[in-house]
Amino acid sequence: MTDEVEKKPALPEGWLQVDALDIDAQGVARRPDGKVVFIEGALPFEQVSARVNRKKNNWEQATLTAIHHESSQRVRPRCPHFGLHEGACGGCKMQHLHVAAQVATKQRVLEDNLWHLGKVKAEMVLRPIEGPTWGYRWRARFSVRHVRKKGTVLVGFHERKSRYVADMRECHVVPPHVSDLLLPLRELIGSMEAIETCPQIELACGDEVTALVLRHLEPLSAGDLAKLRGFATAHPGVQWWLQAKGPDTIQLLDEGGPQLAYALPEFGITMPFKPTDFTQVNPHINRVLVSRALRLLDVQPGERVIDWFCGLGNFTLPLATRAREVLGIEGSEALVARSRENYERNKAAARTGRPLAPTTFAARNLFEITPEQLMQDGLAQRWLVDPPREGAFALAKALADLHLQPESRGNWAAPRRIVYVSCNPATLARDAGLLVHQAGYRCTAAGVVNMFPHTAHVESIAVFEKATGT
Repeated sequence: MTDEVEKKPALPEGWLQVDALDIDAQGVARRPDGKVVFIEGALPFEQVSARVNRKKNNWEQATLTAIHHESSQRVRPRCPHFGLHEGACGGCKMQHLHVAAQVATKQRVLEDNLWHLGKVKAEMVLRPIEGPTWGYRWRARFSVRHVRKKGTVLVGFHERKSRYVADMRECHVVPPHVSDLLLPLRELIGSMEAIETCPQIELACGDEVTALVLRHLEPLSAGDLAKLRGFATAHPGVQWWLQAKGPDTIQLLDEGGPQLAYALPEFGITMPFKPTDFTQVNPHINRVLVSRALRLLDVQPGERVIDWFCGLGNFTLPLATRAREVLGIEGSEALVARSRENYERNKAAARTGRPLAPTTFAARNLFEITPEQLMQDGLAQRWLVDPPREGAFALAKALADLHLQPESRGNWAAPRRIVYVSCNPATLARDAGLLVHQAGYRCTAAGVVNMFPHTAHVESIAVFEKATGT
């Protein structure tokens, strides 16, 4: 008796079976000849028709035109500006996918990157860090355009795959009070003399303040400044900043009022910041992320810790409530000065109920760090690494070099544990490959952090433990 392989019934001509979702939230299908088709708007397990926009030898780019069999994970998008239609907002890519499936997709992206790029498999998959899925985005950059043909000003994100600004009247990923400002902001800019020379408004929310940074290409008139002040008076909590050139040129329009800051209540820390500083977009998830990272790092009272890419001290200051000594390292003297100022402010406030551990800050070129510099920074039992999208390749490479040349390190010892917070799974995987295969570490745990719901952005956290005997 011959076993017969069960064959799937052939699809009608022109239909495609979607099998996966890629990192850009496109459905992935294959034609009968094996050619890959990336379909914008399609979801796994759907049977669809699509219009091809771009062809290459091995793949095609297409846009969904019809769904013949719908995924059980497809949901109705909450925002009326989301979709594939002309003029659709490009701020979100995954509102049509159930949020639990979004998180599962991001976890798969993380695991695939770790394995295919780094040949690393985490020993344990961490429970995803999740939080509010709407109104979470406390930072945003809105483009501003005066559209003469329509006789209106647009304030919002760009249209999907376009340089044009979407005609947004509401936005569900920013806090409701910010969404309610979109139409008043359009009216405000439309009434100003500088209607043609204000291309951008940057948003930064603190616990008590909503900062709006107006980018202006020409000096503002007294009349326009008065209108900005009137807007702030009419919308309590709004604070205007002006930016004439680069981010370093920002100036507060009027002194006084609450300071732009966010709190980490578990640690008794308050973090003042400027609206153009880098802070996490999602404060709800950031609080959980800091707490999770410190638990995973498991700092003991007598240990020294280094926080690489320390920024303003988002992890450094909480670490100072746990460790014997902390060293925060960043790439510029200006940022180091800001983080030191935040440390001194919190130390003086003594909100933790116990003194903060001695903490120093230093500037280093973190993309050209050498083994010699690692040793100069001294022994630390644990590291917290939170790099930008470029990752921490030089840091991992320096660790690997010291591991492979034990005679060069003298009495210096590598950290026993590293917690790596990543905003790019590809560079995390690359660095993980170095740490595991060349620096003597095991990847004991990894998981996703849903910092940006409804987008394809993958934030993650991984733990590396020094292997026994290395």
